[in-house]
Amino acid sequence: MSKKLKHIGVISLLTVVSRLLGLMRDQLGAAIFGASILNSAFLTAFRLPNLFRRLLGEGSLTAAFLPTLQEELHGTGRPGAFALLNKVVSWLAVITGALVVTAMLLFSQSRRLTGQDDKWYLVADLTVILFPYLAFVCIAAALNATLNVFQRFTEPALSPIWLNLAMILSLGGAGLHFASTPMGEMYWLCTGVLLGGFLQMMVPAVVLMREGWQPRFDLQLSSRVREIAALMTPGFFGSAIYQVNIYVAGLLAYAVSDSASTLIFYANRLMELPIGVFAIAVSTVVYPLIAKHAVEKNFTGMADDYRKGIRLILIINVPAALGLALLSEPITRVLFQRGHFSADDTLGMAPLVAIFAVGMPFFSMVNLTVRAFYSVKDTKTPVRVAMVDFVVNLGLSLALMHWLGAKGLVIASTAAIIVQTVLLTRALTRKLPNMGFAPLWPSVGKILAATLVMGLLVGGGWHRLQGAGLSGRARDWLALGGLIPLGVLLYAALLWGLKIEGRDEFSAIVRRVFGGKEKLA
Repeated sequence: MSKKLKHIGVISLLTVVSRLLGLMRDQLGAAIFGASILNSAFLTAFRLPNLFRRLLGEGSLTAAFLPTLQEELHGTGRPGAFALLNKVVSWLAVITGALVVTAMLLFSQSRRLTGQDDKWYLVADLTVILFPYLAFVCIAAALNATLNVFQRFTEPALSPIWLNLAMILSLGGAGLHFASTPMGEMYWLCTGVLLGGFLQMMVPAVVLMREGWQPRFDLQLSSRVREIAALMTPGFFGSAIYQVNIYVAGLLAYAVSDSASTLIFYANRLMELPIGVFAIAVSTVVYPLIAKHAVEKNFTGMADDYRKGIRLILIINVPAALGLALLSEPITRVLFQRGHFSADDTLGMAPLVAIFAVGMPFFSMVNLTVRAFYSVKDTKTPVRVAMVDFVVNLGLSLALMHWLGAKGLVIASTAAIIVQTVLLTRALTRKLPNMGFAPLWPSVGKILAATLVMGLLVGGGWHRLQGAGLSGRARDWLALGGLIPLGVLLYAALLWGLKIEGRDEFSAIVRRVFGGKEKLA
């Protein structure tokens, strides 16, 4: 447990750095491009390589590769694990390379489809530039999964930092100094994406080589490779349903208005900040543990670690969701309203942040619950649930987008993630009765009670500040600098007083993050 808490603390701290850099990157992009058609086109184009990245890299491949590599390491040691890694990386290089070349050729011919709006040709042009990112980041995902199996979590947690730094330096440095037009600045931003992807691939590769890995091109179809492919197939279609869902939603947003795609993206990024800081860190550490329990047929230990992970996720994300919803407008104004990002953009984005926040705890749970299925090599159930999620999201999006615009699209995605969470949890309980959610209800009750009291303080305080006659900037900073810390302190005190289950584990993580020492009861 001590080692697990250490890993969660390290990953959380590095993820805080990554998310802050990501926020700086988004703030820079918003200030330079605003909610313009050029920014929306970039975000729409960048979604396509990211779609394949999640399909071939961080999605079904990682889910199938990690438990198989865990078994190979357990059976044949590091030489066998490195041999399997060479085969997987070789196949990834071939497949992603072919995809990149094909996509670049197709999108470069977009103007052969005459009669389209110019904004769609702009998306196609940017897609041609950005698509090579796919190959770098898919290979990086396999390398990072290997490091996780070797219980090395620091280097994989650094991966998004390289991308954010490259984009910030490229746009904020070279772009502002050497570009004379908005399109020139956009080309520098795309250069930053490609440089960041290359660094994401090379850093874990160097670390693994220091661990003894000797890269070798090997396309042999061993039994382990076939096993990974077989496990990937249903997971691939499940991930495809989910990722195509996201991509279609992005295209619908791009079609709704010139600014909708940008505003939805930034609102979603604000929601992902607390998810990334803690929930993803918990999932990253817990997944190898529950996969190991599954290999050993220790389902009691698997359920115990799974529920601890879910509890830790909810402790953070439930109050964060309410706070984000209540203070969505001042948060958006302070973080984004500068340069070409106007007050009207803030008024358009704040409601989207509040709606996204509703789904935040559910999104956090889905991430770990899907991995629980993958730990027992069940990739079919998440596929079936993802199909339902796709139908709900697409159906509601088409029904609401013309009526509510961008808000309708966000309502649809939030409703879909809630449905997905409920269905996955029920299916997991049926498959593994020990994994039932019921033992967590006492903790959930305490979390909700403490969150409600915290919400009364934060919501009431914001209401009072709005009528206090202060300047807009002073009011916003008082809300963020005063109400948020007060809310956190009140929430923590209430949970401690209610004797929330796992509080000692949580406090140990906090001490680890802030440099203290662990002391578990």
